[in-house]
Amino acid sequence: MPKSVENAAAGDVSPFRSPEQRVAERAAKREAVLRAAVRTFNARGFQAASLDDVAARLKISKPTIYHYLGNKEQVLLECVTRGLEILRGAATKAQSGQGSGLERLTRFLTAYAEAIMDDFGRCVIRTADEALSPEGGARFRALKSEIDAAMRALIEQGVADGSIGPVDVKMAAFTLAGALNWPARWHDSGGPMPPEAIAKAMVDVLVRGLAPRP
Repeated sequence: MPKSVENAAAGDVSPFRSPEQRVAERAAKREAVLRAAVRTFNARGFQAASLDDVAARLKISKPTIYHYLGNKEQVLLECVTRGLEILRGAATKAQSGQGSGLERLTRFLTAYAEAIMDDFGRCVIRTADEALSPEGGARFRALKSEIDAAMRALIEQGVADGSIGPVDVKMAAFTLAGALNWPARWHDSGGPMPPEAIAKAMVDVLVRGLAPRP
């Protein structure tokens, strides 16, 4: 039997990637580029950072970034969208969960604080609308408005069921978000306290001010 036939019969592994492997490889490379980009934006600021900086982190060419994610603003929008999707998912989970309005709000706020200390959540807070084009800024504001509306809805539900005292819902949401957004500025990922512990400590302080008083 010819050698080539013997090898085929023995079930040689093909050196060529399957379609599934190619898709998985592209997704992994895209994720690596996105993660490098968000860390560059967070470290240097969107205006000061360049795609050359991102490319240098991965030792790739700038056209490779265009191939996977597009231009600089498109990359930034992808980063902040990822962060806001995490927050939206946390809000949806809290809304569908069990417990009083305050209990569900507490779970959302804790997840919110943890997300803000992640790369993509941090990028949401550190990105100013003015850094984007009018179209990009409008999309960014619309996504943030969804998170604000979700937080207000949870507060309203807590007021309605009595687990939260009578408050100005809009002012309460602004105060909570404002407090929980700040770790995006001061949190040190190399610090001694993990994000989960920081989030719990902050939320514990905040929700005491929402509890109804005798």
